[in-house]
Amino acid sequence: MWTSRILGVEMYHLIGYFIIYSILGWFAESVYMSFCNKKVTNRGFVTSPFCPIYGFGGLGCVLILSQLSNHPIRLYIAGAVLATTFEFLVAKLMLKIFGEVWWDYHDKPYNYQGIVCLESTVAWGFYAVFIVKFLNHYILKRMNELSMESGIFLIRIVLVVVSIDFMIHLLIALGINIRVYRDRVLEKYDNFKARWY
Repeated sequence: MWTSRILGVEMYHLIGYFIIYSILGWFAESVYMSFCNKKVTNRGFVTSPFCPIYGFGGLGCVLILSQLSNHPIRLYIAGAVLATTFEFLVAKLMLKIFGEVWWDYHDKPYNYQGIVCLESTVAWGFYAVFIVKFLNHYILKRMNELSMESGIFLIRIVLVVVSIDFMIHLLIALGINIRVYRDRVLEKYDNFKARWY
């Protein structure tokens, strides 16, 4: 599995990119929003420093936009358009699932329905150029300095932690009281233990 390829890139690197870009995106947005709000702000859906929308955006740059690395203007335009389209589709999906979007551009000029705006579109283009021309090469170099076994071990740990964190927050967002389920599981465990010990 780890060495199978999608569009010429090994799964090991794709999953690593997804994790790294999810963390970097969370960090960049949390720092920016903390500065704007004048207080520490976690911009992720989960408690852990992980924002998957940026992971998918980073993968899009690697898989789709890398072909434009020798054409910076085309890369910029394609990055801006693709990222804005992706942001719009994610917002519509969030509205359908959760009834709300976790960002609001209503106060930004040239916004559409408060879910995309010109300012972000301009920024996405610059991010795409930065990722394709510079950042991804650096990340690839750092990943290749690790043995694949160590990298896979780290990837598995991060995915387990983030998956648990995500499930807990998803249940909360859907209005499901996880304490009730936790108490039921603990009660069943206590009953099982009492029977066998």
